Amino acid sequence: MKRHQFKQLLFSLALVGSFFVNDTGWVSATVLDKDMVERGRYIAKIAGCNDCHTPNYLHSEGNVPIQQWLSGDTFGWRGPWGTTYGSNLRLFVSGMNESEWVRTAKTLKRLPPMPWFNLNAMAEQDLRALYQFMISLGDPGKPAPVYLPPNEDPDTPYALFPSPPE
Repeated sequence: MKRHQFKQLLFSLALVGSFFVNDTGWVSATVLDKDMVERGRYIAKIAGCNDCHTPNYLHSEGNVPIQQWLSGDTFGWRGPWGTTYGSNLRLFVSGMNESEWVRTAKTLKRLPPMPWFNLNAMAEQDLRALYQFMISLGDPGKPAPVYLPPNEDPDTPYALFPSPPE
């Protein structure tokens, strides 16, 4: 199949509602609702998702192009649990449909500083909006660095959390 024929096929599928093709050419099996995408953008911003999951978001006072939002970060969060990194949420949801994301978000448990209990408590419609926003961002990109146990020193910059009071 030639490239232009492939693009025509994808466009046709998008018209019948089975696929979404965004500006980067990334394809999702989700039909996006513009209002839900905008609500999801708002939720990502006010819920603080970008603080850890978007490169340089905190350091630049939120002045990061939206194309970089939720793509993971190399800045580490180190504490008694080890060192964690804000994962690439776009990559995380890329293999899920909307309902799978909602089920996952309602039961997800993560290491600090991720406030997973807040995600678990989020309303289903807000989770659906957040999913649609993440999918709308396009190409998921690369994974963030992996977790490091407490005895391993990170090679990346990090914030150091003290041990909790006893």
